[in-house]
Amino acid sequence: MTRRRWMRLVLATWILPFDFSPSVTAQTPRRVGFAQVGAESDWRAAETKSIRGEAEKRGVELKFSDGQGKQENQIKAVRSFIAQRLDAIILAPVVETGWEPVLKETRAAKIPVFLVDRGITVSDESLYVTLIASDFVEEGRMAGRWLVEKTGGQARIVELQGTVGSAPANDRKRGFEEAIREHPGMRIVRSQSGDFRRSGGKQVMEAFIQALGREFDAVYAHNDDMALGAIQALDAAGLKPGKDVLIISIDAVRAAFEAMIAGTLNATVECNPLMGPLLFDTIEKHARGETIPKKIINPDRLFEQKDAAEAVKGREY
Repeated sequence: MTRRRWMRLVLATWILPFDFSPSVTAQTPRRVGFAQVGAESDWRAAETKSIRGEAEKRGVELKFSDGQGKQENQIKAVRSFIAQRLDAIILAPVVETGWEPVLKETRAAKIPVFLVDRGITVSDESLYVTLIASDFVEEGRMAGRWLVEKTGGQARIVELQGTVGSAPANDRKRGFEEAIREHPGMRIVRSQSGDFRRSGGKQVMEAFIQALGREFDAVYAHNDDMALGAIQALDAAGLKPGKDVLIISIDAVRAAFEAMIAGTLNATVECNPLMGPLLFDTIEKHARGETIPKKIINPDRLFEQKDAAEAVKGREY
């Protein structure tokens, strides 16, 4: 047997049977950072719980940071994740702009970034893998269409906006305005940010009542927590929320269903916060080299008072 033939036999026997392709386990990120906005609402708490729970279920070590509603805190957290050389970063950005410098740092460190529930504005979309979120513009349209139908296209509306500069606040406002644009009788008479907080919704609603008296017909709140704060203010002013004033909000958290059952909230548009399973499926697919779409949409729906008692059964948030 020649030396060349002997070497071929050795290669066939010892090397070729081994599979050198990376295993799914080896490619699954095990150390992941999560830069959360904060804990300003029940919805946000439900999202955090879903992501933390899914990480634990999959054996992923999740490094969690509460940004307390401040972009500078989130940027600091992302830089900490880079220093720790984590496998992936989850970011729920508090506002849309100002992310390019730190995301260029994550790219240089070869750490993929996954956006959840809020988008960003950057000149180079390759700085992040994907955005997993609801369609905030459509949520605003759904709220607007519902209010047009319920008021016959005639309403003086006060609007409780979310955090200034945030994607959901910008998009929910835009979608709502699109839906009422063709109805001249639908007018937004006051609009101010309540920062997605119940306390903010109450304070802004108190200011609206002081300025307008009873000269408004409807409240459009960018989230349920602000609507619940507004309900408190309306009740304290001697108005009957849900009857004297129509109220529609967005998120569909359990407290909103309880308010609909009580008759104080008229409708809520769903924004599903249970993103953990889809998020980690996406992170793992990316690690295996699969193509990921730039945006993954969670479908939502609208609930009215008549739906509330049945729909709240078994609800996780």
